[in-house]
Order: sequence, then structure tokens, then C-alpha cells
Amino acid sequence: MAFHSVVTMEKPLQHISLTDWHARVSQLRNVAVARRSDAFAIRHASRSLRNETRIEGDWANYETNEGLTDRISELNRWRDIIAKTFDRIEREIYMLQEEKNATERELETLTGPISVIAECLTMRDGRLGSEMTYDEADTEIKNELAILENNQRLLADRCQKAWEKLTRLEEVRFKIGMEIDNKLEAVELDNSQLALDRNAANISYKPDPTRNPKNSCSYETWLEHVKNMKQLAENELADTYAIREALFVCREKARNMLQSQQERAEHTIRKRIFETQRARNELEWQKMKMKDEMEQAVCEIKTLEQALRDKSDGLKLAETRLENRAQRSGMELCMDQAHEMLCVEVEKLREIRRRLICKIDESKANYNLMEEHAQKIDVDLENKQHSLMTDIRALDLRQRLKGGEFGLKMANPSAQTDRNIVLTRMEDEIPKT
Repeated sequence: MAFHSVVTMEKPLQHISLTDWHARVSQLRNVAVARRSDAFAIRHASRSLRNETRIEGDWANYETNEGLTDRISELNRWRDIIAKTFDRIEREIYMLQEEKNATERELETLTGPISVIAECLTMRDGRLGSEMTYDEADTEIKNELAILENNQRLLADRCQKAWEKLTRLEEVRFKIGMEIDNKLEAVELDNSQLALDRNAANISYKPDPTRNPKNSCSYETWLEHVKNMKQLAENELADTYAIREALFVCREKARNMLQSQQERAEHTIRKRIFETQRARNELEWQKMKMKDEMEQAVCEIKTLEQALRDKSDGLKLAETRLENRAQRSGMELCMDQAHEMLCVEVEKLREIRRRLICKIDESKANYNLMEEHAQKIDVDLENKQHSLMTDIRALDLRQRLKGGEFGLKMANPSAQTDRNIVLTRMEDEIPKT
């Protein structure tokens, strides 16, 4: 009886058990359920997101439109406020200009001996440097000018102040006009932006639209600027009425105290001449002492430089000895006591040279300061000499006020000239040390 057999061959792969097979099917089913749940949740979240973004976008657009509307209202409100201030400035400029023109006409009609006093003032204005002071003589001459020409100086001063005020008002008017124009332009621009919507034809993506534009500022800065402009206009308008009233009062004001004011002015001029001469003599003495001190400083600097040269030679000697001893050979090249003493000597000489150089620099700096101060004294002396001669010439010029049709007669006009000659002789009096 013959037996038959079948040879079976399996794939050389790992086989899984039935339990693993059922587990795999269950896992695929669970993953599918999870994916469907995730897809449902995503669809629900997408629908919620669409609704929320639509609502947020609509509200953002609504809030933006409300913000633009509020901004336009605020700009219009501030424009109206500034426009009223602008109208007030226009009226004040017109009225102040009328008052100034009336005062200038009054000035043109005034007559009197003003040329001499004006020439005295012009002459004294020619003083130089620190001599340009508002001294008592200058004040008295200006007071005399006001009394002599029936408040002429006050009228001119008020006209000058009115012109300065008009200049400031014109400047403020220009600035406020620019503010109004800028606000009109901003309102027009915001209105055009408010008219745009998402269906407009001229909208598009812009590169970096959220950047801060050049020369931009914050809202607080803008608000403070607007308030400052308003306050600037109010400050300029505050004293305009007072200036107009002062112009009117000065036109009606008159004085008649010429004789006593002339004596007072001449007394103050002579007093100023004496003070200037005394100050000049003091400066000449200081200049002489400064020159002596500078000569001593030069001698001291030369002595220090000679000492520095002597110490330089000693330093060269010590360094040369060290360098030459460094040429020893063999064991003789040792750091013996002589080497240490030479090193100490070099260090001491270097320190001495440093101290001498510092002292020379200090002496030269002090000499330069003294020389600079001496130059300042020379300039001040020249200014005082010029001021002295100016005041003396002013006294001689004022003799025209003592006679003729412009002033009172004097018994002996040459007496004042003799007094001026005596004053000029004071220039030779220098205190002796």
C-alpha cells in the first residue's frame, strides 16, 4: 500500500494570531470613528469661526466708522474753536494796526529839539563791548528825550512794542491758519475714508499699512498741540487791549520838566565819566601787575625747561649704562646691586622728568591764561577809553541845548567845556604801586 504526502510552504513572514487580527479590525474601527468625530468637530468649529469672524469683522468695521465719525466731529469742533480765535486775532490785528498808524501820525506831527538828544543817544550807542550798559546816564538822557518832545520816546517805544506785538500776532495768525487748513484737509480725507466700503473699486492690499507714518505723533501729543495753539493765541490776545490803550494814553500824555532833567542828565554823565576813568585806572594797574607776573612766569618756565634738560642728560646716562652693562657675557651678566641701583636711578629720573613736564605744562597753561586775560584787559581798556571820549563828546554836544531856540540860555557856556578839559586830564593819573 503506497502513502502520499503534500509538502506545504509558507511565506517567510510573521503570522499574527486571530486575536491580533480582531484587535487590528477594532483599532481601525475606533480610528475611523475618531476621525469622523474630529471632522465633525472641525466642521462645527469652522462654522463657528466663520460666524464669529464675520461678526467681528462687521463690528470692527462699524467701530472704525464710528471712530472716523467721532474724529471728524472732534476735528470740526476744534476747527470751529480755532476759527473763532482766528477771527479774534484778525480783529485785534486790525484795531492794533489802526492804533499804531494813529500813533505814528502823531509822531510825525511832533516838533521840538529832538535832534541833539537823538545824536547823544546814537553817540553813546557807539560804545563797544562791555561798555554797552544801561547805565544811569542812558536812563536820564532817555527820560530827558521823553520830557523834551512831549512823550516822544514813549510814543516811539510804544510803536516799537506794537510792531513787535503785530509781528507775533501775524506769526500766530499764520500758524492758526495752517492749523485750520490742516484740519480741513484731515476732515476731507476722513470723510473720503468713511465713504469707502468693502465693495469700493479703489481698495487693495497695501505694503505694511499698520506702520507708523513718518513725522506721525500720538493722539495725546496732537491734543496737547491743539490746546497749546489755542493757549498761544489766547496769551497773545491777553495783552493786546492793554497795548492799544497804552498807545492812546501816550498820544494824550505831555510833560514839561526840561530844565531839571537836563541838569540831572548832565550830572549822571559826569558821574559816569568819573566811574569809567576810575575803572580804567584800576585796569591799567592790573595790566601792569599782570605784565610783571607774566615776565616772572616766563623766567620760571625757562628755569624749569633747563632743569628738564639736565634731568634728561642724567636719564640718558643711566639708560646708557644699563644698556652697555647688558652686553656682558656669561655668568657676568647678573642682576647685581649696581644694576638695581641703575634701575632705581632710571625710575627716579623718569618720575622727576614727568613731574617737571607736568609743572612746565601747568606753568605754560597759567601763562596762557594770564596772556589771554591781559588781552581781555586791553580790549576792555580800549572800550573804556572809547566810552570816556564818547561821554565827553556828548557833554560838548549838549551845549547846543543850553542856547538857541531849543533850550535855556546859560550865563557862561565855556565853563562846561573847562570842566570837560579837567576830566580829560584824569587820563594821566595812574595809581603807583
